[in-house]
Amino acid sequence: MTKTSELATILLGAASLDIYKENGRILPGGGCLNMAYHWRQLGFPHLFLTRIGTDGAQVFRDFFQRHQIAYLPESLVGNGRTPAIDIAFLPDRQIYMDNFVEGVLADFQLTPAEEGVVAQAERVHTVLVDSLMREVHRLAERGVWERPFLSADFLDFRHFTLERFAKMMPLVDLGFIGWPKESDDPLLPQLRQIVFDLGKLLVVTLGSRGVLVWDGRIQPQELFFNVEAIPVQGSTVGCGDAFIAYFLAEFWRSGDLNAAVAQGKLGGARATEWKRPLPEKAY
Repeated sequence: MTKTSELATILLGAASLDIYKENGRILPGGGCLNMAYHWRQLGFPHLFLTRIGTDGAQVFRDFFQRHQIAYLPESLVGNGRTPAIDIAFLPDRQIYMDNFVEGVLADFQLTPAEEGVVAQAERVHTVLVDSLMREVHRLAERGVWERPFLSADFLDFRHFTLERFAKMMPLVDLGFIGWPKESDDPLLPQLRQIVFDLGKLLVVTLGSRGVLVWDGRIQPQELFFNVEAIPVQGSTVGCGDAFIAYFLAEFWRSGDLNAAVAQGKLGGARATEWKRPLPEKAY
């Protein structure tokens, strides 16, 4: 049974099967699933809305049960394959991802029951892969975003152009970008102007180079937070998911940007301690 506290926060996005090429091991994965795990570790209640295929149903149900992650059993499994991706470890202990299979995510759309849950939530977070971008726009046309506070992970911006960002950001209250390029990239000032013009909030993580926050809500301001580089014992995969999970848990609790960034940095640093997106004990 879903608790009222879990219905207040919705995690909306993809779950996938991570297929490790070194030994064929198959593990539950995806940015939203990583966030669901971190939120449960932080004691932050939420409901995870996703879609998987019958081939991955038991893998995910076991994971959700083990970590007490709330979901809607009646709409979890769709017709088709579970999204999947091949993962290989590189010599520098980072990972290489290839051969993504979109599966049931290709035509992802909320059921009427799921749509009703989202419309009544206080806050929603989503990870903007192509299918979720389409769904966010569809829900906007139906007026779903009139109530919930929407935060969104734009990932490393690989799915976006300046034009696509300008169309998406009006629907988003708080965005995140894990910026992979240099901090003096000429695209960044253009993104900042869009955020300020719309009166929105965007967090740009620059890895060990720091964190930029553009806050256009009252009076446009740019904030910069230093990041202390630490030795990476595992890998940096999953650090962005951990940063956002910790950031949002604090920001939605206190509304304090400084405290939220501090918590985000803590989560991101912890995620460097293991080689996979989550610690081995999570699987």
